[in-house]
Amino acid sequence: MVMAMKNAPCPWLPIVTEIYDFSITRRHGEQKGAAFYLDALRFSQSQWMAGKPAQAILQLNKSWMADLSAEDPVLLTNPPPYRALRWILKTAAAGDCGYLGNPARHFQHLASRMSGPRREIRSWRAWLCFHVAESVLDSARFSRDGEQIAREGLWIPSFQRARNEVSEKGWPGEIFEIET
Repeated sequence: MVMAMKNAPCPWLPIVTEIYDFSITRRHGEQKGAAFYLDALRFSQSQWMAGKPAQAILQLNKSWMADLSAEDPVLLTNPPPYRALRWILKTAAAGDCGYLGNPARHFQHLASRMSGPRREIRSWRAWLCFHVAESVLDSARFSRDGEQIAREGLWIPSFQRARNEVSEKGWPGEIFEIET
């Protein structure tokens, strides 16, 4: 399908020329390697360009499900999408780019309720993204879920702790360009 573009492409994601749907990542089944990773990034870009920033962020989440190693050249040409996340958050919060939702709350829920393969590292990545979201977005508009924090006695790790855990357990060089 030819893309109806609402937003200019994110410079930190692969260029796409069509709108993708869930089948682009589902076609990989249980294989969550380099091809899956690249398709999740493509899906994210297409959702962003179609004016769906919240959906684009969900697909970035999906990309971090990939089981990659130091030998995967896909990381050289398509580094972990923290820069893409920061760019999407800044751009969407500043203009009429489509529905953004509450990324800080989303990442808080994602990190604290993670399940499935590689749950621990994916949870640490979500905490790192939570801190990126909080550093970019206005906390009055994009607040934490205080009810969950109180109800569950939720501990929110510091940025440095999340960064250290991802550095230790994540892909080689994954957090090289992370900032808050």
